Amino acid sequence: MKHPGELIIEPRSGRPADACVFILHGLGADGSDFEPLVPALPLPNDDAVRFILPHAPRLPVTINGGMVMPAWYDIKEMSLDRQVDEQQLRASAERIQGLVQGQIDQGIDSRRIILAGFSQGGAVAYQAALTFEAPLGGLLALSTYFATADGIELADANRGLPIEVHHGSFDPVVPEELGRSAYERLLELGYPANYRRYPMAHAVCPQQVGDISKWLTERLAH
Repeated sequence: MKHPGELIIEPRSGRPADACVFILHGLGADGSDFEPLVPALPLPNDDAVRFILPHAPRLPVTINGGMVMPAWYDIKEMSLDRQVDEQQLRASAERIQGLVQGQIDQGIDSRRIILAGFSQGGAVAYQAALTFEAPLGGLLALSTYFATADGIELADANRGLPIEVHHGSFDPVVPEELGRSAYERLLELGYPANYRRYPMAHAVCPQQVGDISKWLTERLAH
């Protein structure tokens, strides 16, 4: 898959970055989809957080009649079980892990790196974070599902990874049942996961933005 790059937003404080948050967009979007979220997150004034918003490659998507669009992987069937191309999903996760490693190589402590993903991007974030071989700071799963839950090979380094799962109670695209089942699977696997539901569809709402900001602040506190 061709990799089209990423949008990088440096710390608004002007300080050198000592933490990094990755946000993976959903199907048919690109990294700029979550660009407005960054200034809406009231992080501390002394923040030194870099945001990286990668762009998915353009792929033919079966459920959309084979139309080529930004996609982390192909979705073959929109059943509740979500038949997806797991090989493409894992390839996207490995690409994200490469970007994470790049931040570590630049001197950022892996425990100050957080992965977040919305919808398709969340499925990739689950795979990337839970198989990464260095301890991360947290995983934020937004309106998504755990597509590789049955076959994932978990990394010991992230067995205690804090995971925040958010879902809309009126989501017509990714039913809340999928978000709940992902959360329950995480608990079965022993992860310290937390679940929040919001009265929204397949989106991000203002109340949720406040909760994300608080969670990020807690996770990235020195």
